[in-house]
Amino acid sequence: MNDGIVVTALDARANFGKLLRRVEDEGRSLVIEKRGSPRAVLLSIRDYVRLAVPEPEVLRIIGQESKQKGTNRIGAKQIDQIIKAARKSRRR
Repeated sequence: MNDGIVVTALDARANFGKLLRRVEDEGRSLVIEKRGSPRAVLLSIRDYVRLAVPEPEVLRIIGQESKQKGTNRIGAKQIDQIIKAARKSRRR
């Protein structure tokens, strides 16, 4: 999520369509304040989904290990070849 835009509740009510387009187009969040206190946030659906459904910790760890080992750059064809070679060596 990028830096947020801060607006008053009155401005948000009066310019909601314009602010919604800005959130969508710029990919920024919008903080709505009432009497100087933050009360709500308007954010893109993409950011909401990312926050509401975080990546499981296991997948994150696997991804990190894959990057460290360089296996994240192996293509499907190479993976198939590695599997075939492993199966072939078991048969012997």
